[in-house]
Amino acid sequence: MKRVLLKLSGEALAGEKGQGFDEDTCVAVAKQVKKIVDKGVQVAIVIGGGNFWRGRTSNKIDRPKADGIGMLATIMNCMYVSEIFRTEGMGTEVYTPFACGTWTKLFEKYAAVEDLEEGKVVFFAGGTGHPYFSTDMTMVLRAIEIEADCILGAKAVDGVYDSDPNVNPDAKKYDELPISKVVDDRLGVIDLAASVLALENKMPMILFGLNEENSIERVVAGEDLGTKITV
Repeated sequence: MKRVLLKLSGEALAGEKGQGFDEDTCVAVAKQVKKIVDKGVQVAIVIGGGNFWRGRTSNKIDRPKADGIGMLATIMNCMYVSEIFRTEGMGTEVYTPFACGTWTKLFEKYAAVEDLEEGKVVFFAGGTGHPYFSTDMTMVLRAIEIEADCILGAKAVDGVYDSDPNVNPDAKKYDELPISKVVDDRLGVIDLAASVLALENKMPMILFGLNEENSIERVVAGEDLGTKITV
């Protein structure tokens, strides 16, 4: 893999606390990414906002406003994690689809690709800039735009199962799964709109557990972890 887009869940970065940041977890992620960047792999990152905000569970707030708060949560996450990365010796840039003063850069494909080619880790924050689209959509959209080789989805769960493994102890884990099945069976691995976009643009994914030891580094090295979503 030459260029990857890494999706980190906000909840996974929160560790056992379940909200906010667990610094040890973030530092561990940074150390892994540093190793693969040092090997010449270009890394872009999208981070969910679930460690701060899950507004869709509330009917007290207008959906576009709730999604807007979620976008801001992802910006806080990317700013924090990018600083952790910087202290571990990496150059970083944070891009957003709307202006955030001097805190971030306004997203532009060629500028982001240039940063990647210079060895910087690029963070895509603020979602797509529009309500009704999740960070799953941001993940797939930005991966397609920067022509990533693969999406790496680091989640709290170690792959894709035929049912919820937290509820069903006999849940079966898939080692490999075509994206067409994800769409046709509405498996909910990522949201449906993002799944369709990945299908149409032939963007492969590997979904794996962030909490497994050195899982990011091992997946990039080609080790069989998690579930491969093929195109």
